[in-house]
Amino acid sequence: MVTFSLERTAPLPLDEAWRRLTTWPRHGDAVPLTRVTVETPGPTRPGTVIVARSGAGPLAFDDRMEVTVWEPPGEETPGRCRLEKRGRLVRGWAEIEVRPGPGGRTRVLWREELDVRLLPSAFDRALGGSGRYVFGRAVNHLLRRP
Repeated sequence: MVTFSLERTAPLPLDEAWRRLTTWPRHGDAVPLTRVTVETPGPTRPGTVIVARSGAGPLAFDDRMEVTVWEPPGEETPGRCRLEKRGRLVRGWAEIEVRPGPGGRTRVLWREELDVRLLPSAFDRALGGSGRYVFGRAVNHLLRRP
């Protein structure tokens, strides 16, 4: 099991950064070989189930997540979302937070705990590094594209 965090600052208002980060199907565009679907009717709220299917052919797996905290931002108040990972292969959680940053920008915090079943702890360092890389690129992509 590994825990990592990312921080970004974006030239966006809070509500726009939040929208870009929590429009779940967009995550599929940001992560290679991944398709994201929402299994419960909108709008997003606690109990919403999201599935990220990653990989190709027989090597594909589902990262099943449930929203457990849903606190959209206000005019100048932070927003926070927590997803519990409940798949057969991937467990853990992810938190996305947006808060006011310097100069009208938005500060984004992404924290994640990953536990990949059947992956020995000897691979934790590599898992953490690859998680920071993949999710860092995804956050950058999501924040840059309307």
